[in-house]
Amino acid sequence: MALPRSLQERLALPVIGAPLFIISNPDLALAQCQSGIIGSFPALNARPKELLDEWLSRMTTELANYTAAHPRKRVAPFAVNQIIHQSNDRLEHDLDLCVKYRVPMIITSLRAPGDFIKRFHDYGALVFHDVTNVRHAEKALEAGVDGLILVCAGAGGHAGTFSPFALVGEVRRFYDGPIVLSGAITTGRGVLAAQALGADLAYMGTRFIASHEANADPRYKEMIVACAAKDIVYTPFFTGVPGNYLKPSIAAAGLDPDNLPTVDKASMNFGSTRVKAWRDIWGAGQGVGNIHDILPAAEIIGRLEREYRAAFDELASWQARAS
Repeated sequence: MALPRSLQERLALPVIGAPLFIISNPDLALAQCQSGIIGSFPALNARPKELLDEWLSRMTTELANYTAAHPRKRVAPFAVNQIIHQSNDRLEHDLDLCVKYRVPMIITSLRAPGDFIKRFHDYGALVFHDVTNVRHAEKALEAGVDGLILVCAGAGGHAGTFSPFALVGEVRRFYDGPIVLSGAITTGRGVLAAQALGADLAYMGTRFIASHEANADPRYKEMIVACAAKDIVYTPFFTGVPGNYLKPSIAAAGLDPDNLPTVDKASMNFGSTRVKAWRDIWGAGQGVGNIHDILPAAEIIGRLEREYRAAFDELASWQARAS
């Protein structure tokens, strides 16, 4: 694996719980970290902005206490997602707080964080950046990021269009550092498949919407359980950036999911006063058909571990028979 050993040794499973807009919060992130995967949340989820100080204080204090109380357990670090976009009118405020609390991992989105990255590297943080194609990956590496998150076809929310089989291979031709893979990964078998493709970590969001800790409408969680890949609509209509959404939520808002108007990136807005699309229009990845229940995050992760180990043993057995 290309991950730093110091990070590998803190993970029970090679997974990042993706930062889910509105949904991710300290309850979910703490449960994920305490169960051995990297938990995260977008800085913008803390509203008003002053709440972010409380969230970061809680994350650092409770994780430190939990680690001290469980010295033999793998407790993962946490990450904060920052939207690097001109309409994010609280970016400087949120970045300052991340530096204050020495957040161990920063996940940046939309624009490579060249102007900000030194502030995080100065205290030893890792910076990973979301990309959907090779050009964006190259620009992020030029900016000095420590890892790439390849957001491939089938991922929930703002997703790319390339198959992971294509994008991971192309990026690996020029980059041997940490790669995180996103795109319809909802099972432990999918986590192992991500590693087999050449990624170091899997990026999982949709599976944790259907968790007890997630800040999601109960109807949203039930819709996740009820839907399948056929119920996912890919459109830029709601934010200006193409994303995957649950068709029933679009219909419930009085829109025709099969005939949505087209929009362009000029409509993107991540300002703190903007009404957010995902309050009523609910994002999800194509892996929803593999989600059948709503559980505490720790139970979800425990199941993922069992599935991962079973898939690994199955492949090892096949290899032994073939040799």
